[in-house]
Amino acid sequence: MTVNDTGPDAVTGRSGLRNGKKAADGLPAVAAVALFALLFIGRGFGPLDFWWSMSGAVLLLVGLGAVLDRGYPASLARDPRSGALRKLVLGLLAAAALYGIFWVGNEASRWLFPFASGGIGRVYDFKAGAALPRIILLMALIIGPGEEIFWRAYLQRRWQARFGRWPGFLAAAALYTLVHAASGNVMLVLAAAICGVFWGFLYMKTGSILLVAVSHTAWDLAVFVLWPFS
Repeated sequence: MTVNDTGPDAVTGRSGLRNGKKAADGLPAVAAVALFALLFIGRGFGPLDFWWSMSGAVLLLVGLGAVLDRGYPASLARDPRSGALRKLVLGLLAAAALYGIFWVGNEASRWLFPFASGGIGRVYDFKAGAALPRIILLMALIIGPGEEIFWRAYLQRRWQARFGRWPGFLAAAALYTLVHAASGNVMLVLAAAICGVFWGFLYMKTGSILLVAVSHTAWDLAVFVLWPFS
């Protein structure tokens, strides 16, 4: 006796599965656009300043991903189990390389574009009124690693599986750039584009979220705290 897998129940089940995958691929992206738009337009959510709001937005997106993709947390836990020290070192080296790219870009943009100095300065205005130790802790523990856990380990991973390796990588990098447009700051959008391509390519080639999270966190601390460009 054979089981009929083409009946109404089976068709409905496959349709539900496809709809679930579409929701898991699309809903977090829509949520990211909405949250980052509100974050940059209002420079925070209600009474919360930019840094608390950014941390909350990142945690919300990571949590949404974990709800929609049950295999997502397990995939994160697997990465540090092999070659963790090597990934840490490579992540730091990648952060240093990206900082070098931005150092050159900072000097060149200030020379080429009259608006560059003002745009770069406005990026650092986000620090105004916030205690530096709190910024450092939120960057190191939530914002830096959390952004990579969402943008690369969740969204890019899923989009690469759905659309193909290169299209998924480029689409995720494009959306990462787009969500910064609400800031109205051309220099911040350009910086996001460079970072999105850099970390997205790094994740596509290595598949290591630990490596890119270390790179993002170390670069954040270098640019905003240790050796800022403004």
